[in-house]
Amino acid sequence: MEALLPIIIQLISGGVGGNIVGGLLKNLSLGTTGNSVAGGIGGLIGGYLTQYLGSGGAEMVANAATSSGLDLGSIIGQVAGGGVGGLILTAIVGAIKNSMAKT
Repeated sequence: MEALLPIIIQLISGGVGGNIVGGLLKNLSLGTTGNSVAGGIGGLIGGYLTQYLGSGGAEMVANAATSSGLDLGSIIGQVAGGGVGGLILTAIVGAIKNSMAKT
């Protein structure tokens, strides 16, 4: 179960990020389901990149939290990376969809 928790966090935060960008930028929206799916995939990618490329400040929090027996910094990094990844991928897919619809 411990191996699945980061993936679940990244999927949820990515889906939330995708729906946020879809709600704020209506022209890039893919609909609720499309925003959630694209955001979830972007969340996995963003979480992966955050985890393996380093997360800067979140890494320092993770080190401090790990010393006290908690891994709160890692969770914060996954939420941030997943949310931003979801935002970015949903915006990219929405822009591509719009450009293909115009031609």
